[in-house]
Amino acid sequence: MPVILRDDGLKCFFYANEGHPREPAHIHVRGTGIEAKFWLTPDVQLARNDGFDAPSLRRIERLVRQHRERFLRAWNEYFA
Repeated sequence: MPVILRDDGLKCFFYANEGHPREPAHIHVRGTGIEAKFWLTPDVQLARNDGFDAPSLRRIERLVRQHRERFLRAWNEYFA
């Protein structure tokens, strides 16, 4: 489970085994006992939310957009 970024109590990561066939590039964001998943392509989009409230999701989406290229680069390097 490579962790790509830690920010203000959030951990941004992807799972090393993302299924077969592998899902498109995405990032998981975990807080304390809660998690969301965002697609990275073709644009950042919420895929699943398990517990974050709406204001937190907006903040997380901004974070994911800000670091999208970093997440994509890590994804592509890991799964290459």
